[in-house]
Amino acid sequence: MIRSYKFLMRPTVRQQIALGEMLRDHCSLYNGALQERRDAWRHVSKTSIKYGQQSAQLKEIRAFDPERQGRWSFSSQQATLRRLDKAFAAFFRRVKAGEKPGCPRFRGVNWFDTVDFPRDGDGCRWDATPHDPITRVRFQGVGHVKVHQHRPVTGRVKTVSIKREGKRWYVVLTAEQSEPEPLPATGSVVGIDMGIASFLTTSNGEHIANPRHGHKAAARLKAAQQALSRCTRGSKRRHKAAQKAATLHRKVRRQRLDHAHKTALGLVRAHDFIAYEDLKICSMSTAPAPKPDPGTPGAFLPNGAAAKAGLNRSIARRRMGGVPRDPERQG
Repeated sequence: MIRSYKFLMRPTVRQQIALGEMLRDHCSLYNGALQERRDAWRHVSKTSIKYGQQSAQLKEIRAFDPERQGRWSFSSQQATLRRLDKAFAAFFRRVKAGEKPGCPRFRGVNWFDTVDFPRDGDGCRWDATPHDPITRVRFQGVGHVKVHQHRPVTGRVKTVSIKREGKRWYVVLTAEQSEPEPLPATGSVVGIDMGIASFLTTSNGEHIANPRHGHKAAARLKAAQQALSRCTRGSKRRHKAAQKAATLHRKVRRQRLDHAHKTALGLVRAHDFIAYEDLKICSMSTAPAPKPDPGTPGAFLPNGAAAKAGLNRSIARRRMGGVPRDPERQG
């Protein structure tokens, strides 16, 4: 069984600068590889470039630019190229399925927040000594970074990732563990139905209230977004306003995740079998089609779009990731 852990890192000022440079250089590598694929497809008779071809060029890239690309882990750069390859694989899979997906896009510096290390010990090292009260993780080109380890890590660490969320830096671990012991049998079977008025309703008639974290924070979120929209792009004031709005959005997201996890844990402990409906969120939140007015060319009849927009917002909040995009990225 693979289990993930997410811990807050406490880097020094120099380490924060180095971590930011790592993200910037991996973003540059990602965009350069994407540009090479696009150019090969458009100008070289629709030639497809695979991961193996781009990975073989890493040695030359690192030698050509040792200050920006040669200082980082070779394996982490391979993981970045593999990330791009997965994006193209998903794109072609949706095209074959008859969908109309967008081609993988270039990433701005503020939109590239994760660097993966495929193996512990290759460019990174998780150093959790039992007798040392301070846990550290070492990254090539950065050094030993302090970690706030709020719970023990069991099993063998397999992969390590760096993740930036606003001003905070996190380390994400995946550890291989043995299969857990099953919970005691309860003999209970239940069905659940997600809703809007109630968070969920069980087949036993139990209603779990909707905490409405987004509704409670709506006034503060609105004020923060309005303050952000009044700032000039690229200014320090806009950057500060974006961070404030992003903090509010992240708080709402954490509240929703906490409530969903605690509710799911209670259901799992109380029942042996849980049935639920596989809902198609994208289909449920589709905007209504316009209704042309046959008596007035160019005019349209009311189609309930305003009411449907409010319902779509409520539906999006039911999802685990149903939070508006991070406004800090807009700055």
